[in-house]
Amino acid sequence: MLPARAGRDVNTSSATEPDVQDFTPDLAALRTRLDEAASYLRISEQIERRSGLEAEMADPDLWGDLDRGRRVQKDLAAVIEDLDLHAELTESIEDAETLAEMADEAGDDSLEAEIAEAVRTLAGRFDDLELRSLFSGRYDEHDAVCHVQSGAGGTDAQDWAEMLLRMYTRWADRRGFKLQVESVSEGTEAGISSVEFVVRGRYAFGLLQAERGVHRLVRISPFNKESKRQTAFASLQVVPFFDEIVDEVDIDETDLRIDTYRSSGAGGQHVNVTDSAVRITHLPSGIVTSCQNERSQHQNKDKAMQMLAARLLDLERQKRDAEIADIGGEKLVVDFGSQIRSYVLQPYQMVKDMRTEHEVGDVASVLDGDLDGFMESYLRWSRSKGTS
Repeated sequence: MLPARAGRDVNTSSATEPDVQDFTPDLAALRTRLDEAASYLRISEQIERRSGLEAEMADPDLWGDLDRGRRVQKDLAAVIEDLDLHAELTESIEDAETLAEMADEAGDDSLEAEIAEAVRTLAGRFDDLELRSLFSGRYDEHDAVCHVQSGAGGTDAQDWAEMLLRMYTRWADRRGFKLQVESVSEGTEAGISSVEFVVRGRYAFGLLQAERGVHRLVRISPFNKESKRQTAFASLQVVPFFDEIVDEVDIDETDLRIDTYRSSGAGGQHVNVTDSAVRITHLPSGIVTSCQNERSQHQNKDKAMQMLAARLLDLERQKRDAEIADIGGEKLVVDFGSQIRSYVLQPYQMVKDMRTEHEVGDVASVLDGDLDGFMESYLRWSRSKGTS
């Protein structure tokens, strides 16, 4: 009887040994994604570039040219950000692999929850990071110059233009970007007729390309006494912003008409009122840019010239490659049938992108700046079409 009982004890002990989950496939997949990240982040290139930029930063004459100093500082910060991120992801994967090895060798399933959480967190971080692999344009990393223009719809369209400004302001805040209004034209009864602003942040232009075009709003109009449903339109134009006038943009001073005026904003609602606002008209193209947000007439002129350079670069690239229009996108009539996205508040609630078919039922969250889903869908759609 004793041998038989001993055998039962052995079997019982074997049955209670923990069955440790095998995380090998998950960790291998993360390693593959890390290798892919090293490729699209250009880690080898960035390591060499860091050395060169650090040497430039050590140049005692660097800040004799403020524009160059700021550019080098900004480039170095971006390189360090990418290298630190890759190093951090590498270390996190190594830590997870070590935990998995320890659990497997000891037959200890108490570490499973910690390992599973590490895998989930890393997968989420790679999901976010892989959006970067969709950027392929020359200027995608740049800041963006944006121009919102009200279209068909009267007062509702001007109110809608102001709602779009608020939406992009909230979106910029969510991403830690800085949005600065440069000039604004108030609406006749409410809202704004147009506004020009700069969004500063890494990949601001690359992301905001998804938003260029005509936006359509359907709602019960607060300006209609009969509470009828109203459709309103406003457009967004986006071009890359340059901290200095780029060499490929040749601006002949004789082609410019420069007017100065006192800004007439809404008492500081959108911009600081100054006596030195500047409007620049490029006579050959008819492009007009203005700035009234800086402290001096000279600063306003410089900013307006920078925005003009961006708009002219956009125009030149469209002329050279009208089919792709890879910088500014095609310009559409701001009216029925031209929209890229519809925001419907009545009779149902939905925001739908007409290009990607991406749609969201929570309109309020979108108007509060939750645009990342639309932007990612656009980038993937654009890549699949070969137009990114």
